[in-house]
Amino acid sequence: MVLKGLSAAGATEAQAASGLMALAIAMGLAGVALSVSLRQPISVAWSTPGAALLASTGAVAGGWPAAVGAFLTVAALLVAAGLFKPFGRAVAAIPGALANAMLAGVLFNLCLAPVKALVETPLAAGIVIVVWLIVLRYRRIYATPAAALAAALVIGHDAPSLALGAAQFAPAPLLILPQFTLEAFLSLALPLFIVTMASQNLPGVAVLKAYGYSPSPSLLIGVTGAFGALAAPFGGHAVNLSAITAAMCASPEASADPGRRWIASATAGLGYVALGLGAAAVTKVAAGSPILVEAVAGLALLSALGSALHNALSVTAEREAALATFLVAASGVSFYGVGGAFWGLLAGGAVLIVTRAGASRA
Repeated sequence: MVLKGLSAAGATEAQAASGLMALAIAMGLAGVALSVSLRQPISVAWSTPGAALLASTGAVAGGWPAAVGAFLTVAALLVAAGLFKPFGRAVAAIPGALANAMLAGVLFNLCLAPVKALVETPLAAGIVIVVWLIVLRYRRIYATPAAALAAALVIGHDAPSLALGAAQFAPAPLLILPQFTLEAFLSLALPLFIVTMASQNLPGVAVLKAYGYSPSPSLLIGVTGAFGALAAPFGGHAVNLSAITAAMCASPEASADPGRRWIASATAGLGYVALGLGAAAVTKVAAGSPILVEAVAGLALLSALGSALHNALSVTAEREAALATFLVAASGVSFYGVGGAFWGLLAGGAVLIVTRAGASRA
């Protein structure tokens, strides 16, 4: 999903590999630093919904340098949200129904990718989907990795020229001079910041609290934002708290002793660093069949789409506003160079104001 999003934002194959490497290393080091220093299972991740947003929005005027400028802006906003509590509270005040509806709108077209792949390459996509379904039936958590492995094997079979040597495994960071534009801020930075806060940081804090851990949310958001600022010039779109990995590392399955579960998140961080060092090889394989990569990403995001839709529509009083946000965000419309995610949020906010006013008069 990250490779798809970075490529859609204008990155070349080498630049996408650099972004993946920067993200994996930054979030791995952040996870290790926070886990070891706080002795709590602090899991850090990249923003998967943010990558989906990039894939849905596409390139903006100014190309990849403008996208990198937006990534730096997001990192600065995350640091600000950590340093200035009123700012963080203002972001948290965005109705959850609208944030989830915007996320669902962004994910919708991406989740159609498996269907499109099945039409375009029936045999290859069929193998990937069948593997995903079979593993999903018995062990849900391994379904997407299994589908990714199946896709890699199919790509390797169909394109034997992708044989990788030592050169493909060598890290290749590419430093990009950022450009800051209003269009990139409205189309990429602002929606990416909102999605990252609403879909990653806030749930990440909630998961930790659910397992009895109470670190300072401001500290966690600020530190991950700082690591994101280090990754952004190399193409990393956002570093943030994890919710899904946090649920695994903070649970009793990681350790019966809550005081030792930080070892799980620290180990995961080291694994991310290793992934980052091999990002060039991962990107090379993915480039062999973009449509299969999109299909795997679509399968991986189905659960996120279902959850976002459920959360968006669960409050009856906000349902119309959530639907307005979803439809506009999913439509892919663009006005004045600004993508649908931003306009969807505005549309939903307008509907919410009107419906609440009507309810008050009633």
